[in-house]
Amino acid sequence: MSRPNLGRIASTNLTSGVGSRILEGKVAIVTGASRGIGAAICRNLAGKGCSLVMNYTSDSSAEPATKLAEELQESEGIKAITVQADMGSETGPAHVVEIARNHFAHPKTGKFVIDIIVNNAGVAKNQAIEDVTIDAFSKLYNVNVRGPLLLMKAATQYLPTDRSGRIVNISSVSARLGYATQSIYGGTKAALEAMTRTWARELAERATVNAINPGPVATDMYEKTDEAFVKQNAPHIKNGPLTAPRQGVDPQKYVDAAPVTGGRPAYDFEIAGAVGMLVLPEAAWTTGSVVCANGGMVFSL
Repeated sequence: MSRPNLGRIASTNLTSGVGSRILEGKVAIVTGASRGIGAAICRNLAGKGCSLVMNYTSDSSAEPATKLAEELQESEGIKAITVQADMGSETGPAHVVEIARNHFAHPKTGKFVIDIIVNNAGVAKNQAIEDVTIDAFSKLYNVNVRGPLLLMKAATQYLPTDRSGRIVNISSVSARLGYATQSIYGGTKAALEAMTRTWARELAERATVNAINPGPVATDMYEKTDEAFVKQNAPHIKNGPLTAPRQGVDPQKYVDAAPVTGGRPAYDFEIAGAVGMLVLPEAAWTTGSVVCANGGMVFSL
C-alpha cells in the first residue's frame, strides 16, 4: 500500500520528540511482526533505537520477516532477530522467550532483560451464533488470549524490576462495539483487555501494561473484508471524528470508497505510533488502560 501524503510525520516513524534513540539499549519482543501492524511497530521501535525479537508463525512469513529484520539492522543500527513460533500452541510463546534469551543475554554475566513486549499476533473469524464451531473457538482463544498469557508467563522473570518495563496488548474496537458474527473474536479481545488490567496490578513493580484498540487498518486483511461486514461497520467508521478521507492526502481509493465504507481506515504507522508512545519513559504514569487508537470510532470511558 502506498503511504498517504502525510509529509514528515510518516517519514520520521513518529519517533519521540525527546530524542529518536530514546529506546537505545532496550530489547522488545513483538509477536506477529512480519507484516501489517506488527511490521510497522517494529519500524517504530527500531527508529527509537530498540533491538527486536520479531516473531512470526507461518513459513510464508519467513522471508518478509527476515528482510525486515535485515533492513532495520542496516538502517537503524539495531540488532534484530526473527523467531518462528505458533503463538496458539502450548510451547510457542516460551520458545520465543528462550530464543530471545539465547541471543540477548550478556555473554559473561548471563543477565537478560526484556524491556518491552507487544502482544500483536492475532487471528480473526466472523461466525453467526448458529455457525460457531469448536475449532474456530479454540483457535481464536488459543492465539488471541492464551498466547499472550503464556508469553507473559515465560517472560515475567526477565522483566525489569524498576517499573521501566512496557507491555502493550493489541486489542480491537470489536471488544466494545458488539459486532454481529463476532461472538468469538470480540470475546477474545475483551479477554485481552481484562488481562491488561490484571497484569497492570500483578506487574506493578516491573512494568506498565496497557492496550490499544484499533478499528479497521489498511492491511492485507482489510482488503479482504467481506461486503456484509463492510456494511455493518460503515456507520461506526462514519461516526469517527478522524475517519473522513482527505482529498489529496489519503489514497484516492479510500476517498472513492468512503460512501460505502464510511471513511478511511487507519494506516499501520498510526497504530504503531500509539504503541510507540506507550513504551516511552514518559508514559510511566499510564497503566491498566485501553488507549483508543481508532480515529474516534470508540472513545475512552
